[in-house]
Amino acid sequence: MIPLHDDNPTAIKPVVTIGFIAACSAVFLWQFSLPPDDHARFVYGFGFVPGVLFGDGSLPRPTPSVPAITSIVTAMFLHGGWLHLIGNMLYLWIFGNNVEDSMGHGRFVVFYVLCGVAAAMAQAAQDPGSAIPMIGASGAIGGILGAYLLLYPHARVLVLIPLGFFTQLIRVRAVFVLGFWFVLQIFNSAASSAGTGGVAYWAHVGGFVAGAALILVFRKPGFPLLAGRQASSLPTGGKAPERRRGPWG
Repeated sequence: MIPLHDDNPTAIKPVVTIGFIAACSAVFLWQFSLPPDDHARFVYGFGFVPGVLFGDGSLPRPTPSVPAITSIVTAMFLHGGWLHLIGNMLYLWIFGNNVEDSMGHGRFVVFYVLCGVAAAMAQAAQDPGSAIPMIGASGAIGGILGAYLLLYPHARVLVLIPLGFFTQLIRVRAVFVLGFWFVLQIFNSAASSAGTGGVAYWAHVGGFVAGAALILVFRKPGFPLLAGRQASSLPTGGKAPERRRGPWG
């Protein structure tokens, strides 16, 4: 299932969500404007390499870099290709704004970073000495999905289902879309542990679990869990929120 947009209106302008999308896109364009050798050094220097932080690993020389602990954050803004970037930004665009609504701009920044850190730690725990750089926002976005699931399990999400040469557009409750995504990450994590795949699936799992736990303390006081849609949490007499749509309408 490929989500296209949800039916959840917004109460505030999601400036942080938009900012993260803009930052990831700008870094990606810079990243892929570099010559191949410089690009590789950039990924090693600003991606998260578990072996450098937890082991005796070292970066290739000469490599511009940030401290190993800081690379956990900088890695969230790097991506490995167009599909990697577009897929992550699509999920962030669809689900990020309502999670930002639930806690406010400042808390959302902290929440996003903490989910990304938890995701990196979950992946690094599988192989602390790994010399392979981890990059991408998917761990932090996994945290957003975990939070969204607890906030709006009954919100409707328009999804595209590929069926061979045909496709089907249907609206599905968020609990099924995000639940299916999480189960798929668990399955793929087991497969990657068996020696297949190059995607950090444990980071997705770790981010999702972290987001589901952190939303309990990061949401605004009194903000309900398990609501149908964002509008149900507006104060009486409050201004009706604008309906946010995804790129496809």
